[in-house]
Amino acid sequence: MAKEYDVLLRLMLLGDSGVGKTCLLWRFTDGEFHPSHISTIGIDFKMKTLDIDGTRVRVQIWDTAGQERYQTVTKQYYRRAQGILLVYDVTNENSFQHIVKWASDVDECAPEQVKRILVGNKCDEEERRRVTTEQGDKLAKSYGMDFFETSAFRNHNIKESFSRLTEMALHANRKKLDGLWSSINDDLSTEDLQQEEANQKMEGKPERTCLC
Repeated sequence: MAKEYDVLLRLMLLGDSGVGKTCLLWRFTDGEFHPSHISTIGIDFKMKTLDIDGTRVRVQIWDTAGQERYQTVTKQYYRRAQGILLVYDVTNENSFQHIVKWASDVDECAPEQVKRILVGNKCDEEERRRVTTEQGDKLAKSYGMDFFETSAFRNHNIKESFSRLTEMALHANRKKLDGLWSSINDDLSTEDLQQEEANQKMEGKPERTCLC
């Protein structure tokens, strides 16, 4: 059977609890917006295939819990990431200030070549905004990151932000494509993940797994 994709990359969503990481993920992978959901416990994942410059890229996107009590667990997955979205809530100044801490964790635990972008979510809530676009752009530039403001509710800049990070990660790892399969699949193989998704769909369960 022909493969449905050419390469597998792992992306991660990092940021405080409540900034909308899960909503971003669901909007990107399923085209759906879920305003109410249970907070992520440990690590969840979803998958999607993108076409990047003629290469079929299967992205394995890990949604991490923002609560401090889970951070020891989630840090174990940093080292296997090729791309990281650092997410804050434009209506929550604390979540913006905490990006410095999340970026420090990435510097400490993730591979040196990992690609990062900064995402200011909930930009549709202008009346409640506490972090300006200029502040977000300035912080992103200080880290050398691309910057997007997004809205899972309005589906604004969702595809653009995930696609840009995937493109960056793919280009950074082109010389290592032959070795990506073994380095990425050290805990869960591609076949395991696909079978898990298939089983969940057959059972009518949400596509979720907790590795805590």
